[in-house]
Amino acid sequence: MLQKQTGIAHRMNIYRINSIRNTGLALLLMMITNYLHGQKNFTHQNLLWYGLFTTIKINENWYVQHELQQRHFIRPAAQHQFLFRSHLHRNLGRRGREASVGLCLFLQDPNNPSAAVRLTVPELRPHVETACRQEVGRLTLDHRFRLEARFFHNTNQARTALEDGFVFGNYRFRYKIQAGMLLLKLAGGKYIELKISNELHLNAKNRNTKRVFDQNRIYAGISCHFTQALTTDIGYLNLFQQRPGGDYFNRQILRFTLYHKLNLHPGKKARR
Repeated sequence: MLQKQTGIAHRMNIYRINSIRNTGLALLLMMITNYLHGQKNFTHQNLLWYGLFTTIKINENWYVQHELQQRHFIRPAAQHQFLFRSHLHRNLGRRGREASVGLCLFLQDPNNPSAAVRLTVPELRPHVETACRQEVGRLTLDHRFRLEARFFHNTNQARTALEDGFVFGNYRFRYKIQAGMLLLKLAGGKYIELKISNELHLNAKNRNTKRVFDQNRIYAGISCHFTQALTTDIGYLNLFQQRPGGDYFNRQILRFTLYHKLNLHPGKKARR
């Protein structure tokens, strides 16, 4: 019995060490990106993002998620980005660990809302990712590691018209940490949760090899869980992104998201 208790204590200590290490890594990344935030000139923009995430549970180990996201400038009003992403997930069975593979169709309009020529340039983004979940006190920590390849639709030199085919642009690594904390329990299983996250984007290979840092996203919002199948989020996102010349976009974003879950095996409780 003593050996069993010692073994359990040893595993718990390792888990705590891993939790502290991963959290420390996330804090270090935030400090680095916040340092960069104070070193450059910024173009300030205001945007509205809204999206629909639909999760379809196939069985206990597999589920599919589809994303629709619309993004546009507020002042002046202009289209900025639209994306459709679909990915297949495999639960790995321990502490919320999972792996996935997916593909995104990304439609990019000019970064200047007042641009005279408003060419929409498609981009294809296949990706692989892994994720895990941790419980640290009252907090739930979600870590996501994603590697995506970016293929841009060809345009003419003036970027006024599309041409045939796609060209490989770069690989990009994305790390996101999100903390969730229960704020309020309501009747009928409903509850309200606070979410805070930070996501760092790094270019692993780029035609402009000096641009290793791409962007950073800091988010804070409220998540309202109406049922196990329906959740809505509203929050504020600060995004700063490096421009080709070395300066940055600083984007203030209001984000609305609706999450909908469909269970093909309703007799069993969904894991996520």
